[in-house]
Amino acid sequence: MRLDKYLTSVTDLSRAESKRILKSSVVTVDGVRVTDPKTHIAEQAEVAIDGDLLRTATARYFMLHKPLGYVSATKDREHLTVLELLDEDNLDQLHIAGRLDIDTTGLVLLTDDGQWSHRVTSPKRDCYKTYLLETADPITDEAVEKIEQGIHLDNEKRPTKPAAMELVDVQTARLTISEGKYHQVKRMLAAVGNKVEMLHRERIGDIVLDEDLLPGEYRELTETEVASI
Repeated sequence: MRLDKYLTSVTDLSRAESKRILKSSVVTVDGVRVTDPKTHIAEQAEVAIDGDLLRTATARYFMLHKPLGYVSATKDREHLTVLELLDEDNLDQLHIAGRLDIDTTGLVLLTDDGQWSHRVTSPKRDCYKTYLLETADPITDEAVEKIEQGIHLDNEKRPTKPAAMELVDVQTARLTISEGKYHQVKRMLAAVGNKVEMLHRERIGDIVLDEDLLPGEYRELTETEVASI
């Protein structure tokens, strides 16, 4: 990768700004000052600006504990977005792999690896998601059976795929689904005459929300977590 392109990929600098910085002789590659923007940068090279080491240009993978009141979008004129919770460069390059509604909390995955993001969200991949939910009314055995078998939702041609539902108490359950239809969990409960009052995503595939992350906090995924998708 060219040095000027590298700088724009790991900082918020534009290509023109990167070239200006290079001319000022403050950029080093493996300890050597470099001014030529065409210089090739090896994957493991150590690049620094004024002595501050920059990250490598490898793909990034994060888990975020989404709080209430944030939308899963890159930009929104009315609401705060989940990207505003991240202290990272080039936020516009990150994909939100598995969105959550503004009133839903829990696990959100973010990456700049488009293929990995697609594996999370593609209906063909059957990437299971587990939610903890609370309802307005008691959850009946009949409702559990209908949801687990697959249920017709309004304006959908096909029923939902089979799901797994485990009752925690009479109005609390864990629901695992393999799809990501619009407002799917809320619509599934509405289809059996109930209403979701609280919804929290705990798991995507084999990636479980870190219990040490408070709402609004995030961390990088481990290599094992990345490889699990």
